[in-house]
Amino acid sequence: MTVPVTAGCAAPDQAAPLPAGLDLEKETVITGVVSAENGEAVPGAYVRLLDSTGEFTAEVVTSPAGQFRFFAAPGSWTLRALSRHGNGDTAITAGRGINEVAVTVG
Repeated sequence: MTVPVTAGCAAPDQAAPLPAGLDLEKETVITGVVSAENGEAVPGAYVRLLDSTGEFTAEVVTSPAGQFRFFAAPGSWTLRALSRHGNGDTAITAGRGINEVAVTVG
């Protein structure tokens, strides 16, 4: 008997709008775009969220437009992007609300 696969374990669509009713006074969202040194968006890059000690916390794959998003706690984080164009790190101190960040790889 074959069971059809209709849903899997995967990160949400990184380009999707933020959920309705999200309280940005209570939530911390880290969002941005991974781009190559020439400025082009990098789809399919793996973006890792590392805590202040460098420990792995989460990972998502960028959208076709190079977008990524994490829901995290306020504090110091490092975003590490790994792609066919190269790798890149960006540090951020995130507060409540939306925190925009760009990560360049090369």
